[in-house]
Amino acid sequence: MKIINFGSLNIDHVYRVDHIACPGESISSTDYSLFAGGKGGNQSIAIARAGGKVAHAGKIGYEGLWMVENMKKDGVDTDGIVVSPRPSGHAIIQVDKAGQNSIVVYGGTNKEITIEEIDIMLARSEPGDFILLQNEINSIPYIIEQAGKAGLTVCINPAPMDQEVFNYPLQYISIFIINENEGEMLTGKKNEDEILGEMFSRYPGSRVVLTKGARGAVYAEKGVKIPVEGRRVAVVDTTAAGDTFIGYFLAGLQQKKNVREVLERANMAAATSVTRKGAAVSIPFASELG
Repeated sequence: MKIINFGSLNIDHVYRVDHIACPGESISSTDYSLFAGGKGGNQSIAIARAGGKVAHAGKIGYEGLWMVENMKKDGVDTDGIVVSPRPSGHAIIQVDKAGQNSIVVYGGTNKEITIEEIDIMLARSEPGDFILLQNEINSIPYIIEQAGKAGLTVCINPAPMDQEVFNYPLQYISIFIINENEGEMLTGKKNEDEILGEMFSRYPGSRVVLTKGARGAVYAEKGVKIPVEGRRVAVVDTTAAGDTFIGYFLAGLQQKKNVREVLERANMAAATSVTRKGAAVSIPFASELG
């Protein structure tokens, strides 16, 4: 059983600031760093560092080839990454002194994946495989429908959340991994129980993981609810914390561990990541978690 991750690959330009810039405001940055990022790339690296088996499908410009080489070193299968003469996706990230961030993303090659490239990757799948998606590439409805009809386990993290998500064939989704803001946008509900109840009403048979930042996370399916508490750590940078959680969570399912253990370990990995600067570089290896 493997995980095929159709996801974004971004070059992250990270600026340390006293506070996030307001509209019309010009501020100075105290530090600048260049990192590998993109929700898709981060999640593939997290899966691999957690000990999972993952194949990444995506597209990158020539200036991003260093990211592909880094992913290979982590054990990610990169055969599904297509190289294009077009500009890579990139992100402009402000990180304030409290570790919170503000991100502007340019899609670039992430938005130029062809149906033929998708079909080639789906042809590599087998019954029981996971298909992982975020919301930073094109043709997501096609991937969801084709994977769902093939009987694959389709998992979506609909971030960044926008109105287009409501046009996706979400009835094929097996696992939703959402934070509280995404849950509210999807359901119109605010509190945890109402969000979960509405999700199961709309998408019966699905499983939902609701992440709550420093307050932990909860896994739910019909008749089952498993909460885990958050961990107190010194926050440096929250970039890729959610991606770290998702990667460790899916790797744990792939390894057939029990759900509570999977949640606890994913929570620990995410907490570790926020104590470090950067996106992919902040993701811990399984050996670091004990």
